[in-house]
Formats: sequence, structure tokens, C-alpha cells
Amino acid sequence: MSDIFENDIDRESENIEGLEENEASISEGETILEVDYPLFQLKLDYSNETIYAKNPSNQEIKAGTFVIAPTRYGKDMARVLGIVKKPIGIKQSDIVTIERKASAEDMKKLEELRKKEKDAFPIFKEKVEIHKLDMKLIQTHFLFDEPKALFFFSSDNRVDFRELVKDLVSVFKMRIELRQIGVRDESRIVGGLGVCGRPFCCHGVSDKLRPVSIRMAKDQNLSLNSMKISGQCGRLLCCLSYEFDWYNEARRNLPTEGLHLMYDGTNFKITEVNPITNLVKMSGEDGRLLEVNAKRFFKDSNNRWRIN
Repeated sequence: MSDIFENDIDRESENIEGLEENEASISEGETILEVDYPLFQLKLDYSNETIYAKNPSNQEIKAGTFVIAPTRYGKDMARVLGIVKKPIGIKQSDIVTIERKASAEDMKKLEELRKKEKDAFPIFKEKVEIHKLDMKLIQTHFLFDEPKALFFFSSDNRVDFRELVKDLVSVFKMRIELRQIGVRDESRIVGGLGVCGRPFCCHGVSDKLRPVSIRMAKDQNLSLNSMKISGQCGRLLCCLSYEFDWYNEARRNLPTEGLHLMYDGTNFKITEVNPITNLVKMSGEDGRLLEVNAKRFFKDSNNRWRIN
């Protein structure tokens, strides 16, 4: 199954360039996987991670129900979100197989595990203080079908937690896995409200953390003030990436800023192009400032922009 967590956990930079992802890693397009069987999307509530699964036994599965399926951490319980018709950006190897629907006994066990997870929080924090480690606990999870506990934490630095793991094993008497995650992952798991007043895109729209670059903000005519284009996690807003494709497509049918053309006997320069309002601003050599509907622009036989 594909990785969902971002790879870097380096200290954030105060410079705006430190807010962006590696631009070279931005994919130009995502392939659509063709499958000839119903494909379900499942969600792991504790990490807000989604996985794709097939149902070869043809059990009747509805959205909102729970099923038992393999995950990247081990066999676990997942919530069914529904059927996916066109899975985007995944490989055949990312698809798992649903083993069975959760029974009444399974749901009772799930509630018991959730109580254990809640009780594990103060224990973990106490052990961290004893070992004097710089760690912020984000989420705790006990796997459903095997004795294994997951602890997701964030830290500004790499952490040597080997002694801590030994201590936790002696307390919980099971396998312990500690995962250090980045600030974007923390926002994706915990959730919250963005500056727009809506839930975080990484939490409510998609669990895939797409790379975001300063170029995306520039192409959307946004202020490059880091306070205005970064989220609560301190990184560039995820919505810059989600909306970038639309802006790219819209700009293909619009003239570019800085272009010179003749209109009404005067040489005009395009100063601003707004794909959302479909308006183009121009300044003329005679001092005139015009705002023109983009539909009036066209390309002639020589592939040059003209205005009627």
C-alpha cells in the first residue's frame, strides 16, 4: 500500500521558500485505474487515512458500516465510505481485500480498544517526561486483530526513542510502533478550521498530501505574504494545489500578462488576467485603463492575440 505520510520532518524555515514542497516532485497528472469489479473506499478513523478494497465474497456492504481488512500497519477495522467508480492516482498493489463485515462482538471490542487508547495517552506522556524527550503525542491506536499499539507523534528534531519503546512494551505487553510525522500530517489527522472557515482540505477533502509550491500561488495571482498563503500547519495551503489544475486549464484560453496588442489605435499592455471573473485589465500608452471581458480576445491566423 502506498505511503500517505510526508517524508520530511525538517524544521520549518521562516523564509517563504521554506513553506513549499519540493517542486520537482509535483506530478503532472494522475492515472485512473481501470478495474472490472466494485471497488470500495475505506477510512481508518484514527489516522484519517483512506484505502481502496475489493469485496470478492460479494458481501452486502453499505456506506457507514465497518469491515475487517489488512492495512499498512496490520489487520484492522475500517469504515466504509462507499463505492469508487474511477480510482485516481493508485496502483493495483494499493488495493486490499475485505475479509468480512464487522459483527456486534467486533463493535463491542472496538469500543473497548478506544477506551484503552484514551487511557494510553497519559501513560505515554508520563514516560516521555521520564526519558526527557521532545515529543508531542498526536494519536494513539490499538490494532483490532493483533496485539500492537501505534503512537503517532511530532517533534522538531529526530528522536531516539529506543529506550522509550522498551518502557512502553513493559507496560502494555504488546508490540509498540512509534511513528514520527510531519506538521502537515498532524493537521490531516487532528483536523480543524482553515482561514476560509471550512475544515482543513487535508482532513475533509483528501487524505493525500499533494506537494505545494510558490509557483502555484503566483499563477493564482495571490499575495506572496507567507501569513496569507500558509495554513495552521505552517506550510503552504493545500487548496493552492487542488485549485492549480483549474487555473492552468483556464489560463490556456486567456492572453498572458505583459502581452502588448493594438486596440482602438493605441498600443495596450495587459496588466492583469483574472480567470475567475473572466476579466482582463489593460493599460494604454495614452493613459487609458480598460477592463475587458476575456471573451473578446481571440487568436488570428498567425496565432497572435487580438481583441474585437
